[in-house]
Amino acid sequence: MCLIVYLKRMAASGKLASFRLPPLPTVSELIKLYNLRAEKHLSQNFLLDLRLTDKIVRQAGNLKDAHVCEVGPGPGGLTRSILNAGATDLLVVEKDSRFIPGLKLLSEAAPNRLRIVHGDILTYRMDRGFPPSICKPWEEEPPNLHIIGNLPFNVSTPLIIRWLENMANRTGPFAYGRTRLTLTFQKEVAERLIASTKSKQRSRLSIMAQYLCTVHHRFIIPGRAFVPKPEVDVGVVHFTPLVQPLIQQPFKLVEKVVRNIFQFRRKFCHKGIGMLFPEACREALTEEMMRKADVEPTLRPTELTIPHVKALVDVYAEMCSREPHLTGYEYREELRLKHLAKRRGAQTDMPSGTPESPEQPE
Repeated sequence: MCLIVYLKRMAASGKLASFRLPPLPTVSELIKLYNLRAEKHLSQNFLLDLRLTDKIVRQAGNLKDAHVCEVGPGPGGLTRSILNAGATDLLVVEKDSRFIPGLKLLSEAAPNRLRIVHGDILTYRMDRGFPPSICKPWEEEPPNLHIIGNLPFNVSTPLIIRWLENMANRTGPFAYGRTRLTLTFQKEVAERLIASTKSKQRSRLSIMAQYLCTVHHRFIIPGRAFVPKPEVDVGVVHFTPLVQPLIQQPFKLVEKVVRNIFQFRRKFCHKGIGMLFPEACREALTEEMMRKADVEPTLRPTELTIPHVKALVDVYAEMCSREPHLTGYEYREELRLKHLAKRRGAQTDMPSGTPESPEQPE
């Protein structure tokens, strides 16, 4: 409490530098002070080296007078670096209540610059988190708004997929314009995000990210830099939304086509394409889609370029417009119903009084 009073007095007297934080307990000291421990089930790994957190923040660009949303600040190492970089308005969203007291200490050290939301970033309405005055038309330069985060491994992929959908629909953090993101991922996920055609890491994530934005893998942080040390290294990735997506179709339609293509990544691409259609007409519609898109059926999914995928998605959209029942068709649901009907038929054929045999794994 004495430290907080001291910081308030220093701020009131104007003795604090405009950007740099005053002397504070180190992140390690705060962890000990509040008896914090990284929870394995939450994929928490602390980054204590402020030289590394400063390096991450530099990848976002000039943060002087910027608005920033930090995802999962934890004990606040990255938070300090963002404040020291000159952010005028930092909103942190933290789900774990154990970290709130330490973040409040930082808030006292940076009066009127740090706002704390105790909540889940997966449900937080970021489109309400910042003033409308920072909005920029999509066609212009990005707004002075950044999303930065050392993401827990267990939410990084679903979170970036959600943000990519927001990007396509210009909702959430992208209601303000082409908001930039600087995020950490497991090295393997980072490599998938930037993977080029024919790369072994080429995946659904590669296509979904690259058709919507420019993606740059900035640098690798060795696992030993984190506490506790994860089994993998970590990649820092920077995203800037494109003015015009490379595929001009609804996000969910693009995602459906790409997901089906890559579910058989070692097969020829026509195998996954075929799963977009009911079994009764699968062969004919698959042949039609490949022919109209002018894509060689024997290309592997990893060999498909963004123009290839664009052609396939455009043709699929046209076919769905012609035959609306295709839009809601899901191969796995048809398979599930087929298995269910088979089991019911087997039960009907059983002799009366004969015990039902246990189900065998599919």
